[in-house]
Amino acid sequence: MSKYIFVTGGVASSLGKGILAASLSKLLQARGFRVTNQKLDPYINVDPGTLNPYEHGECFVTEDGHEADLDLGHYERFLDIRTHKVNNITTGRIYQSVIEKERRGDYLGKTVQVIPHITDEIRRNITALGRQGDYDFVIVEIGGTVGDIESLPFIEVVRQMKWEHGKDCLCIHLTYVPYLQAAGELKTKPTQHSVRDLQQEGVQPDIIVLRTEHDINDSLRRKVALFCNVDFESVIQSADAPSIYRVPLNMQAEHLDEVVLRKTGYDLKQVPHADMSSWNAFLAKLEGAKREVKIALVGKYVQLQDAYKSIHESLSHAAAYNNRRLVLTSLLSDDITEQNVADKLRGQQAVLVAPGFGQRGMEGKFVALRYAREKKIPCLGICLGMQAMAIEFARNVLGYTDANSVEMDERTTHNVIDMMEEQKTMLNKGGSMRLGAYPCRLKPGSRVYQIYGTELINERHRHRYEFNQLYQAEFESSGMHCTGVNPDSGLVEIIELDGHPWYIGTQFHPEYSSTVLHPHPLFISFVAAAIKH
Repeated sequence: MSKYIFVTGGVASSLGKGILAASLSKLLQARGFRVTNQKLDPYINVDPGTLNPYEHGECFVTEDGHEADLDLGHYERFLDIRTHKVNNITTGRIYQSVIEKERRGDYLGKTVQVIPHITDEIRRNITALGRQGDYDFVIVEIGGTVGDIESLPFIEVVRQMKWEHGKDCLCIHLTYVPYLQAAGELKTKPTQHSVRDLQQEGVQPDIIVLRTEHDINDSLRRKVALFCNVDFESVIQSADAPSIYRVPLNMQAEHLDEVVLRKTGYDLKQVPHADMSSWNAFLAKLEGAKREVKIALVGKYVQLQDAYKSIHESLSHAAAYNNRRLVLTSLLSDDITEQNVADKLRGQQAVLVAPGFGQRGMEGKFVALRYAREKKIPCLGICLGMQAMAIEFARNVLGYTDANSVEMDERTTHNVIDMMEEQKTMLNKGGSMRLGAYPCRLKPGSRVYQIYGTELINERHRHRYEFNQLYQAEFESSGMHCTGVNPDSGLVEIIELDGHPWYIGTQFHPEYSSTVLHPHPLFISFVAAAIKH
């Protein structure tokens, strides 16, 4: 039977519950346990697909086509696994499911209430994940902070499951310990109040993790243990780390995995030590690289790093495996013009044009792409970035000055990017997005075929519009080859330019598949090309 570990947060948001949950999972996995993670989001949106990246960060997409919270990206990168729809649950999905059941008459005339109907639905989603994968541990992160009204049903589920499962269910509470510069002291009172809020909701945390910018001495730990009703060994410090990939090792040094195993009934003498050798090898590359590789990321949401989280991490992985330290410069595409593009990209060894939706910032992307194409700077376009590559090529090489995507201009006479019949059919049925993993056949002899080392690949998508196949022959005769095609629909997935050191666009999102132990080959090759530039 699966054991359940809940990770809650207090005092402030953005303390790193997702990284903590992924780190603990990694340590348990390294000891030989079967582990998975789940994120419970209290917001009422059914999924984050319609949320503004500035408000929520990137929308991560699972292989089965679910638009998910970005923490699922951390889970995949740390554990080297694939998550699915069941790994991310929102309040919106819970209420949607309950209301649909009520409309069908599933509740047999009963009054539908938060308790037991909403909480039962939450529990069903949590325990279903444990049964589905036959996991030893299911580590469940609850979004937001304790005290948020939206989180109350989820905390009630923690209370119920701790009561019913006993030592097979733990609660780890992550809080913040502020440092008052004027007094020169760390203050534990916010943690005490946060734990008290949790206790008032019927949940006693088993382990408390203290986020801090300064070391917390044993005296303060004893104080937290005393006032929060936990063992001294169960008060764990999580200090700022130079990289999120250092956190699992920091938690190992704090014996977090040992405390969890003891509290869930394991004899540590019977459990293998965590084998973190592969992780340590990666970290040595990441932290030991002396030379830099400078890459410019051109996008619409660059003011918030989390908006392109998976891209940033994929580039970090690739840089480490190329023995380089990534220096990523984020450029707002709105600000790039013909007059300043040379200054903006001066000193950059490669350019990545990011995905997105909508017209804003597109002209700046076209300018950056033309500069990279003509100046022979290695360039990767992802999703809308690939579409922008096609439009720029049609305008400045083929001479179709009004070439565009119908997403941006419905009246364009050269609809290089359009909604294909498959999407139009989906639109008539209430949807139009191509989501999740789709196959792609690579052209033998092409650069991408050499990069992947295989003919058939599967990559994840999140888009509505496609490269218009009516222009394929003209593109290829002018040097822009369609080297990746969906074998079922014939839709173009990859374009690459002849006579250029490295100029590739992908309709899919390769960043979703890069992990610490298996960095994505496309990013590895892209960074290698940047180093040569």
